[in-house]
Amino acid sequence: MLFDLAGYAFMTAFFVLFAGLPAAGAIPAAMLTAPPDRHKVMRLRFVVVGLLVSIAGVLLMGLGAWLGREDSRYGAIEFFGMLLISLIGAGLLVAGLGPLPSWLLQLSGPYVERLPLPLRLAARDLAHRRGRAVLAITLTMMATAFGIALTIIAVGETTQSRAEYSPQARPGSLLIRPTALFVQQPFSAADANTVRAAIEQELPGVPIAQSERPSGESWYFDARAENVEIPEESVYWDYAIGNEKLLRYLTGDQSTPYDESMAVVITSAEVKLDSVELFYEINENDETATTRTVPAVITRTADPHMQTIFIPSKIVRDLGYQLQPDELIVDPTLRRVTVQEQERLDDRLDDAVAETYVERGFEASTWWMPVVAVALLIALACTLATGFGKAANARQARVLRRAGNGSAMAFRWFCAFRAGLSTLYGTVLGAVAGCPAGMLLLWPLTVRITWEEPVRVPFETPWPAIAAVVVGLPLLAATLGAILAREQSSR
Repeated sequence: MLFDLAGYAFMTAFFVLFAGLPAAGAIPAAMLTAPPDRHKVMRLRFVVVGLLVSIAGVLLMGLGAWLGREDSRYGAIEFFGMLLISLIGAGLLVAGLGPLPSWLLQLSGPYVERLPLPLRLAARDLAHRRGRAVLAITLTMMATAFGIALTIIAVGETTQSRAEYSPQARPGSLLIRPTALFVQQPFSAADANTVRAAIEQELPGVPIAQSERPSGESWYFDARAENVEIPEESVYWDYAIGNEKLLRYLTGDQSTPYDESMAVVITSAEVKLDSVELFYEINENDETATTRTVPAVITRTADPHMQTIFIPSKIVRDLGYQLQPDELIVDPTLRRVTVQEQERLDDRLDDAVAETYVERGFEASTWWMPVVAVALLIALACTLATGFGKAANARQARVLRRAGNGSAMAFRWFCAFRAGLSTLYGTVLGAVAGCPAGMLLLWPLTVRITWEEPVRVPFETPWPAIAAVVVGLPLLAATLGAILAREQSSR
C-alpha cells in the first residue's frame, strides 16, 4: 500500500514539477529573450543566467541521487524528501534552458549562408518570426525532455524490478489462494471445496495439487535437513506439506516416487542425507519444541525456486496437527492455463474467497509508453505549427518560385527544412535536459521503503531509443512538413 502511495505521489509530482515548473519558467524566459526584430542581437547575459539556473537544477538532482545512493531501507519521509528535491532540480534544469532556443536561432544564422537555398531560406524564416519559432521550439524541448526522462526512468525501474522479481510458482502454474486483506489465512474446508468445484467445472479432468499448513489453532512447526540451506528466493522456503500431486508438482517430474511416511528434500545441492528433523509443539504450555527424526530421500531439481523440504500430510497429522488447504495448484506439466481460462475461472470464484494467479514470469510494465508517445506527438505538433504551409514574406516566396522554375518542389523543400530544423533544435535541447534528469532521478526512485532487502543493479540508459528520438523526430517533422505544405505564400 505504501509503495502504491509512493507511486501515485511520484507521478503527480513528476507531472506538476517537471511540466509545471518549466512551463512557468522556460516559456516566459524564451519569449522575453527573443528580440522582436531578427536583426537585433540577443543579450548573452540571459543565456548565462539560464545556464546557471540549469546548473543549480543539476546540482539539486545530484544531491537527491547522492542521498539515495545507499543500499539500505529508507523511511517514507526521507523518500518523499529526496524525490521532491530531485523533481525541483529537474524543473529548474528545463526552465533554465528557456533562453537557448532564441540564442540557437541567432547563433546558427551565419552558418547557414553556404547551405542550399531552401535550407537557407528556412533558417531565415525561423529567425524572421523569432517569437513564434522560439515558443514552438521551447514547447518541443519541454515535451521531448519529459518523454526522454520518463523513458530513462521506466527502463531503469524495469531493470531494477526484473532483478528483484521472484517467481511464485513454476512457470505456467495456476495458483488459487485465499483472498488476503492483511495476513493470508488458509482456506476453510467449505471454501476449499467450493474452489475445487469451480476449477473442476472450468478445467474438467485436470488433477489439482494442494499445499497445506497447520491450522491457526496449531503451534510451532518447522523442518530442517542437515547441510541443506534453502535459498531465500525459493517459493516454499522451509518446507511444503501436501500429497503426491504436490510432490510431483515441486519436482516437475510425474514419475517421482512417493511414500507417505518419508520426507523428500528437493535441492540442487550435492549433499547426502537419509533423514529430516521435525521441530514441533502441539500444546500452548510446551516450553521447548519436540524433535522427531523422519526418513528422507533427496530429489534433484534444476529450478532453484522450487527447492524445499517436502513433508507428506500424513506425517504432520500423525504429530497431532490439523491441516488446512493453503493453495490449490494446477501443474503446468499436466495443463497450461490460458489467459481466457483464468478469466473465466475468476468469474466463477468469489473475490472475497479466492484469487487466481498464473506464473508467467516477469512482465515489464508498459503504461509509460503511451505517455511518452503523446509527449513526442505534442513535440511534433508544436514544431509543425511554426509557419505551417506559408513562407515568411513575399520576397522569400518569389525566390523559391525562381529557384524551382515555378514548380512546387522548392516550396516543399523549404517547408520540410523549416519543420525539420525547428524540431531538431527542440529535440536536441530536450535530450540535453531529459538525459541527466532521467539518470539522476532514478536513484531516489529506486530506494526501498519496505522491509525487503534492497537490490541495486546497474542502470542502463536506452541510448538507441534516445538517438532515435533526436534523429527520427526531425526527419518525421520534415517529411510531414513537405507532404502537408500548402502553396499559399504571404504577399
